[in-house]
Amino acid sequence: MTEKEKQFAGEFYHSGDAELLVEIGKARVLTREYNTLTLHDGERKREILEELFAKIGDEVYVDAPFYCDFGNRIHIGSNVVVGMNCIFVDGHEIHIGSNTMIASGVQVCTATHPVNAQERIIENWSSEMKRNWFHTMAKPVKIGNNVWIGASVTILPGVTIGDNTTIGAGSVVANDIPANVVAIGVPCKVHKHLD
Repeated sequence: MTEKEKQFAGEFYHSGDAELLVEIGKARVLTREYNTLTLHDGERKREILEELFAKIGDEVYVDAPFYCDFGNRIHIGSNVVVGMNCIFVDGHEIHIGSNTMIASGVQVCTATHPVNAQERIIENWSSEMKRNWFHTMAKPVKIGNNVWIGASVTILPGVTIGDNTTIGAGSVVANDIPANVVAIGVPCKVHKHLD
């Protein structure tokens, strides 16, 4: 398996692999230009987002600065707003539904590492191995339709957020959140159900 195939299979992969670094390099070039454009450069901004993302619907606004690792794993529906200073760590796919608002400072993370140090750190690692000294894996994130993610929320790997849900500012979403709720806190938990 290639390192990219391992990524999508949820297995340990080498995040410094040459093939992956080419994709990351392209995303860095595109986001660097994107982040220098003005509000009046809408046409060029759209061109960059169409090249950067795997899928992008109509009426998508991504405020600058915006950062991601690959870009080509991000799928965005229509009528979506992404606020400034958002970071999408897209080692795996990120799906964002339509009519969704993502406030400033949100981090969506798909990459993760084993919690146990013995599992995370590669035993007898040396630079001759030509790989990172730690293990990395990735899990997809799915954000439903009609969702509002409050400012400075962190969404962790493998999480699904259901349709019509609001996540309160500053929350850390470590587990799936169902549809039609308001959820808040660290860790994020359902606060109330919506009609």
